[in-house]
Amino acid sequence: MRVLLAALLILFVSAPALTAGGAVLAQETAGTVTVQAEDPELEAQVRELAAKLRCPTCRALSVQDSPSGMAQEMRSLIRDQLRAGKTPDEVTAYFVERYGEWILLEPKAEGFNWAVWLLPVFLLLGGLAFVLVTARRWVEQGQARAAAIVADAPEEEL
Repeated sequence: MRVLLAALLILFVSAPALTAGGAVLAQETAGTVTVQAEDPELEAQVRELAAKLRCPTCRALSVQDSPSGMAQEMRSLIRDQLRAGKTPDEVTAYFVERYGEWILLEPKAEGFNWAVWLLPVFLLLGGLAFVLVTARRWVEQGQARAAAIVADAPEEEL
């Protein structure tokens, strides 16, 4: 048993050297395999793009945050397309073409999507205006009541 563990440890330590020039490091975590390239700029682009796309499996998580197999495949596909020389916009367009605009976590601010961006602002401003008008009426009603009480009171009590 110890020999087997020692052999696995040696294999694990020497695995990066055995890969094609040590360019790719495979790391096993919780039964899934993730691939990390040694190019930090490429990985930063992959993370940035994956954070903007919705995971089709999890739906509430980005592709970057999702642990699903589908998200891992999408991250790998993003990495492959960037390596092939595609721009981040071309990669995003590929996923939008394949899944529709639903795949974007932040919809583009154009056409009907303006409602998604502007409606919360209008609702907030409308709510603020309602609160200010209502507060002003309450203050005016309180002042009118106070004036009426003062006018009705005999002067001796004042």
